[in-house]
Amino acid sequence: MSAAPLQDTVLSLPLDAEVGVSAWVAVDQAMIDAFGEATRDPDPMHIDPQWAAANGPYGGSIAFGFLTMSLLTHLLHSALGTEPSRETAGQGHYLNYGFDRLRFVAPVPAGSRIRGRFTKLRQAQDEKGRWLTTFGCVIEIEGADRPALVADWLSLWVPPTDAA
Repeated sequence: MSAAPLQDTVLSLPLDAEVGVSAWVAVDQAMIDAFGEATRDPDPMHIDPQWAAANGPYGGSIAFGFLTMSLLTHLLHSALGTEPSRETAGQGHYLNYGFDRLRFVAPVPAGSRIRGRFTKLRQAQDEKGRWLTTFGCVIEIEGADRPALVADWLSLWVPPTDAA
């Protein structure tokens, strides 16, 4: 059985070459508030724009760093021109495997737009037929000199269980 279409695309990409750049994504206060609610984190630097403007160093509220990080999957799909699909059931699947390195470089002000820039750094297959891919990631903030995030992100493709 061949790999799933997304995995075929990732396998065909050369190492150290740019995978792609995502579309811009708006990070508005509603998204930040929803993330704070979902993670049960009421930090006013993020969810209270008036408090953040009066008490914080950024002139207003900023996105949670983990919110920015959590958008990596969406941004990578955008960069690759793919999307998760139920129609690929039984063709294997991807799992987030962690990070070799992750840094939150600059805050993302509420109302900003971000995009992801991805490079395929490494790829290796293990004895179980899984592919571990390391993506170099940079999340840019529109109009900013510094990125919001830089990371080496590990993604594990697990082949279908009925491949035998």
